Amino acid sequence: MIVEIGHIALIMALAVALVQATVPMIGAARGDGRLMAVASTAAGAQWVFIVIAFLSLMNAYVTSDFSVFNVASNSHSAKPMLYKIAGVWGNHEGSLVLWVLILATFGGAIVLFGGNLPPALRARVLSVQALIAVGFLSFSLFTSNPFERVFPAPLDGNGLNPLLQDPGLAFHPPFLYLGYVGFSVAFAFAIAALIEGRVDAAWARWVRPWTLIAWSFLTIGIALGSWWAYYELGWGGWWYWDPVENASFMPWLAGTALLHSAIVCEKRDALKAWTILLAIVAFSLSLLGTFLVRSGVLTSVHAFATDPARGVFILGFLIFVVGGSLTLFAVRAPLLKAGGLFAPVSREGGIVLNNLLFSAAAATVLLGTLYPLFIDALGAGKVSVGPPYFNTVFIPLMAPLVVLAGIAPMLAWKRADLTGVIARIKIVAAVTALVLLWSVYRAWGNAVFGAFGIGLSAWLAFSVLFDLAVRIRLFRVSALDSLQRAIRIPRAAYGMSLAHFGVALLVAGVTASSAWRTEAIQVMRQGETISVAGFEFLFHGVVRAEGPNYTADRGHFTVTRAGGLVAELWPENRFYPVQQQPTTEAAIHTTWLSDLYAVVGDPDGRGGWSTRVYYNPLVPWIWLGAMVMALGGAVSLSDRRHRVGAPNRRRRRLMAGEPAAEVAR
Repeated sequence: MIVEIGHIALIMALAVALVQATVPMIGAARGDGRLMAVASTAAGAQWVFIVIAFLSLMNAYVTSDFSVFNVASNSHSAKPMLYKIAGVWGNHEGSLVLWVLILATFGGAIVLFGGNLPPALRARVLSVQALIAVGFLSFSLFTSNPFERVFPAPLDGNGLNPLLQDPGLAFHPPFLYLGYVGFSVAFAFAIAALIEGRVDAAWARWVRPWTLIAWSFLTIGIALGSWWAYYELGWGGWWYWDPVENASFMPWLAGTALLHSAIVCEKRDALKAWTILLAIVAFSLSLLGTFLVRSGVLTSVHAFATDPARGVFILGFLIFVVGGSLTLFAVRAPLLKAGGLFAPVSREGGIVLNNLLFSAAAATVLLGTLYPLFIDALGAGKVSVGPPYFNTVFIPLMAPLVVLAGIAPMLAWKRADLTGVIARIKIVAAVTALVLLWSVYRAWGNAVFGAFGIGLSAWLAFSVLFDLAVRIRLFRVSALDSLQRAIRIPRAAYGMSLAHFGVALLVAGVTASSAWRTEAIQVMRQGETISVAGFEFLFHGVVRAEGPNYTADRGHFTVTRAGGLVAELWPENRFYPVQQQPTTEAAIHTTWLSDLYAVVGDPDGRGGWSTRVYYNPLVPWIWLGAMVMALGGAVSLSDRRHRVGAPNRRRRRLMAGEPAAEVAR
């Protein structure tokens, strides 16, 4: 009965979404306040119905109701409770319900926190959100019904894919969807602005927090997925340019460009049409990721569905949303009034260059992802586009971006004195040169090129610290005065600094783990030792272990260095009898400066076991950097200036006598 209630609730949500998509839009066109008010009521009702549907599906998983086809296909009575709950979104049908739940939650958040929006704009934004919900609810109900019954009900289920039975994968999809769906808010604001034909600083101020929320969640989601691939798949790497990995990375690149562009739109009333276009592109790339995962065009551990009928539906929806929005942009964008002018050497100019590089990077990833699919669709054979292509075209675009990120925050708005900026950063350049020389010396004869990546990381990190020191006039005024200045710095500025510092950590981690990783792959017998990067790995053999729903061959390594014990490592080779599928569980010892990484494979039949041992320098900094970036987004969100009315604070500070230049910073 609860399952049927959930199904009915999902149908009701679709009906409410249809009303929300049409009535408020008509009301905004007519200036009818009563019709526009329907948007808020409908958004709340839609959220309630989808919550009921989601909880109904979760109840079926928790109680192991195998009369539901979705539960029977993706759960098992012996599965731990965490993975029963995660199984709700660990499949195609259930993940769509999570998607629309997050979409409805964002709509409800607009209602709760958008009281200062103009009524017509709010009505249009909520209508566009509802139109997206109509598409996904229809997709769910007509092609991917999560509440479909099966008769007779099996005694037990097939269980969740063992690769997904992991805490990292339990939390990775929700964060990823919060990012994907979060960009729908920026998209809705862009479409509403195009319909109204008006984009101003207030519009940009409304868009920035929602974009920042989506960007922060997507950053965490990508980092969790990378972390899972690193320790779960057992290959010692953290990114493989898999098409589905790229599907999440492309909207992140576009969203990062959007964040910076919206700043110019708010501060200088410029780049209006470009900001609108980026909002459309960021969400369109999110939908493209949905198509790639659910259409069956890709074979990947990340892919959900292989049913071509579902692919046709989502492709049609993708064409409707992307084609319709770009057509509207082509018609309405020329009507937007041009904003303020600025010199090429200025903060605005730096952000424009930032946008061009991010856009080019997204385009190269898009080309490398879709090209094999186009070639295959045309019947011209199969081609593979892998890491060599992406590393060759992507890294040269990222290097100048890192350099620019160290300079741009020091540039003044409208027009900057480049000579003065260069004079200010000479200390940073000198320190960076020393780090670069030290890195070249340490890496001589062993991937020296990686030293330049460390130099880029040092450049950005020291630039962030130097910029903060300049802002508080460190060592130029008293310590108390510097502290007071530090307190007065807007939180958004701290958020920017944290995000850029996180990028510096990530660049260092990517560089060191890629350039100087040491690995050894061999067959080992009990009592044998292998030396890797100065560490001695003593293999004690393999014992059989039992898990809650799997059996495992558990290896044992003792790691020493210079005779001293460093770590005990227990990698596993698991087998899940329900799915008849093996998985690899790496054993990792981290010092936050490096990882010792061990994997045990299959026996050779003669008393030996295949083993892989890695030394990954600075690899933890990849995920630490991503978390610092997301923290920067959270700190920026706490800045009151992201809420309408924040200019009042600026006026109060000016009235209190603080110099205008300091307020502007």
